[in-house]
Amino acid sequence: MWPLLYRAWNDYLKRRIGLLVVATGLMMIDGGSLGLLSYYIKPMIDDIFIAGNTAAILPIAVIIFFIFLARGLGSYGQRSLTAYVSLGVVTDLQRDLSQHLLSLDSAFFHKHPPGALLERVRGDSQTLQSVASNALIVVGRDSFSFISLVVVAVSVDWQWTLVAFVGLPLLALPIISLQNYVRKATRLARQASADLSTRLDEIFHGYKAIKTNRMEDYEQQRVGAGVESFRRQQFRSERGKAAIPSLIDIVSGVGFVAVMVYGGQQIIDGEKTLGDFMSFFAALALLFDPIRRLAAVGAALHAASVSLERLYGLFDELPEIVNHPGARDLAQPKGDIEFNNVTFAYQPQQPVLNGLSFTAPAGKMTALVGPSGAGKTTVFNLLTRFEEPGSGSITVGGQDLAEVKLESLRQHIAMVSQETALFDESVHHNIAYGRLDAGDAAIKAAADLAQVTDFLSELPAGLDTPAGPRGSNLSGGQRQRVIIARAMLRDAPILLLDEATSALDSGTENKIQAALEQVAKGRTTIVIAHRLSTIRNADLIHVIIDGQVVESGRHEELLRRKGAYTRFYRQFEHGSA
Repeated sequence: MWPLLYRAWNDYLKRRIGLLVVATGLMMIDGGSLGLLSYYIKPMIDDIFIAGNTAAILPIAVIIFFIFLARGLGSYGQRSLTAYVSLGVVTDLQRDLSQHLLSLDSAFFHKHPPGALLERVRGDSQTLQSVASNALIVVGRDSFSFISLVVVAVSVDWQWTLVAFVGLPLLALPIISLQNYVRKATRLARQASADLSTRLDEIFHGYKAIKTNRMEDYEQQRVGAGVESFRRQQFRSERGKAAIPSLIDIVSGVGFVAVMVYGGQQIIDGEKTLGDFMSFFAALALLFDPIRRLAAVGAALHAASVSLERLYGLFDELPEIVNHPGARDLAQPKGDIEFNNVTFAYQPQQPVLNGLSFTAPAGKMTALVGPSGAGKTTVFNLLTRFEEPGSGSITVGGQDLAEVKLESLRQHIAMVSQETALFDESVHHNIAYGRLDAGDAAIKAAADLAQVTDFLSELPAGLDTPAGPRGSNLSGGQRQRVIIARAMLRDAPILLLDEATSALDSGTENKIQAALEQVAKGRTTIVIAHRLSTIRNADLIHVIIDGQVVESGRHEELLRRKGAYTRFYRQFEHGSA
């Protein structure tokens, strides 16, 4: 736990040391005021109520008022500053974590579902903020309360103080055991929460499949089981945290009884005054509350360390695909694209590409044809460096992509994939995504080319209409056209098209295809072909089977060979490809 807390201190709290110093000063005022209150009970009892000194009433009353005033102002100030610091820490933490996650590559996101990541970025950090804010107040204020009250108790009678605290050392082992119990239970609770978030994320994204297959009851049972698992683990954690102050209460009761038995006789014998007794008991009564909170905050810090552990676990993840030492900008983005004996596997012992070699000539359209699973989409993943080849090389203009800066490579690529990745922003923003500095005229021109303007009249606010979560306010064909408009606006020298017109009707497809052909002119274009028109118009066709190119050539040339391409082409003609 302590290494994690020290790391968090260096990363986020150290820079706020000035505010923490001020907050600590206010905590001293807040916590120390309890000691002063208990101290002034003695003169209030002995001098005013017993001695009957009326002249002492006003001075002591004024002092007690100012103690309360100082405590109120100190409490307000330190709570406000602590909240400001803790919220600032969590804001920076969430910002840094989001930035770090965006630096990670595909392999990481294959292993971590979105729901679990959301729970870490939001859930764990919010839990940490709540615990950290409370812990700062308790440790700061109650430490000073403890010290001031002990000073008062000892000043009245040090022997009474020893008698009152005789049972506290016995609590060390049970409290340590309970803290470890809380830590374990909290870790299981946070994991159960992450699993539940993942389940809900999948349900909300897959609601159509759930309803179509009438699986509502099944999914509800799974959610119910997830909720129950979280409740059970969270209750174990809360039960463990609740046990610690309860132990303190029991020992407090033993201490009170011991002082009553030991000190009561001294009061009766006149060895101590009633003011001594009341001042001591006030200090003792006030003292055990800070002890309870300080003991409880230990368990809370153990619980918070679980969230810290999960958060720093993400920070410790490193991208596998990074800029290599000496990486340079892409020098010839308009040059030939070449795959040279490239191998790749998503899983060990399950190769997707087996020595793939082909060339996509500069400024030409190259079509990739082959059965599902042949490795066509993998070509795009490797070309954009979402994945790295196991062996072989990929070059653009003769420059190995391993020697190219990632940001420079992707700057020169526009891609339309099967995934219509729209955001819950306006249609205008979704088209401009990737070129946010583009003017309205350029965005309008891209929308015209992609036939987006054909359906704008159907939208309540035209280009300013929200696309909805994942583009849910638009039809499949409309989403596809927005994605195509985005690619057109990018105006990149390399264009990658993966089923770019798959969601469109034949009439719209013909218009978009014509527009794409206009955009593709002068650009190095690679298209995964699923339509006859795409195949016929391609400058070069590569047939990929089992991760290897088995045939290459133009449409007419390949038909004359009557090989693999001819078989695929006949399937296209019959609409079975």
